[in-house]
Amino acid sequence: MRALAILILLFTVSCAEDSNFDPLQAALDSESKLIRQVIDSVDQYEVQIQLTTIDRQADTIVFTDFEYQLDDSTYFYPASTVKFPVSILTLEQIQKDELLNLDTPFFVEGDSMFTTLRHDIRDIFAVSSNHTFNRLFDYLGKDKINQRLTELGISPVRISHRLSTSDAYNLTTRPLIIKQSDSSLFTTESIINTPITPLELKRIKKGIGHYLDGELIEEPMDFSERNYLPVATLHQTIKRVFFPESFPASQRFAINENHRDFLVKSMALYPKTLNYDPSEFYDSYGKFFIYGDLKDPLPDHIKIYNKVGYAYGYLTDCAYIVDSKNSVEYMITATIHVNRDGIFNDDQYEYDEIGIPFLAQLGREIHNYLILNNNP
Repeated sequence: MRALAILILLFTVSCAEDSNFDPLQAALDSESKLIRQVIDSVDQYEVQIQLTTIDRQADTIVFTDFEYQLDDSTYFYPASTVKFPVSILTLEQIQKDELLNLDTPFFVEGDSMFTTLRHDIRDIFAVSSNHTFNRLFDYLGKDKINQRLTELGISPVRISHRLSTSDAYNLTTRPLIIKQSDSSLFTTESIINTPITPLELKRIKKGIGHYLDGELIEEPMDFSERNYLPVATLHQTIKRVFFPESFPASQRFAINENHRDFLVKSMALYPKTLNYDPSEFYDSYGKFFIYGDLKDPLPDHIKIYNKVGYAYGYLTDCAYIVDSKNSVEYMITATIHVNRDGIFNDDQYEYDEIGIPFLAQLGREIHNYLILNNNP
């Protein structure tokens, strides 16, 4: 990737500090009921937020960081946001793979239809398919994923399992069956991964009960073997994608310009682009900030490059947002937990009533503040 001849400046600001320019605190101080119903009872919602404003001044880019309740030692379930780094590592891997590229037909043992990595990665960002993620997980293997993230300095993090499948924790990957250029089939070897080490974090056991195989277990749900991807780690991941020059060469993703372009375009996809029914999969289906609680088409002058996750009452979004009309751009990552009854796996979560409206209004408040203050 070509290095950019720019000077990068970085400032970090806590919400607790007095600052004339503080879009995050201004948003959290909003009188909007969508903000107030969360912030006035914030302890129950496990909110964490990191915001980076971006100001371009000639050959200089100024990053200013703001944060709210950021805490890597307090666990939240990252849900589908784990698909983001795994998609990037897949692009890294195929550059070294002699059998597989973005358009090579393949399937995973147990599947019945061929797919391609181009289709799967686009699907992950457009509609967050779990099946497609699980194929990437089997392609790379748990140990390789975590080893590579560690090499890149992306931490803390732990990707340990597939999503929404009966073999989620199977340490042995399923082989890939790859169609070669002469239409013959090649079967890869399974990967045997190391056992999962339980996490030792605050609030790793959650709630007052959970359903297991249809039965209510009146004990907290244990997340210690599940995926772990904190807000700060997600935030540094998206920054590496869009501003790699702000990291040492050894900490940049090793993807070529074509693959990076494909990744960036995939992150901004709307489901309708892949022929999903727009009445069900509307433009903001996978974009919580600014538009998450609306179903109207998004304006052309605002591009949102992001990955969301939601499960067990957790809602998380990690986004790079560019408003070309108003010359505003910023990165924002946030999570919120909406599970009023404290029971997991009962599908009784306040996503539409509290969670998504909060993230949408948070995005609107920050965006409007930046337009009015023009990223000073």
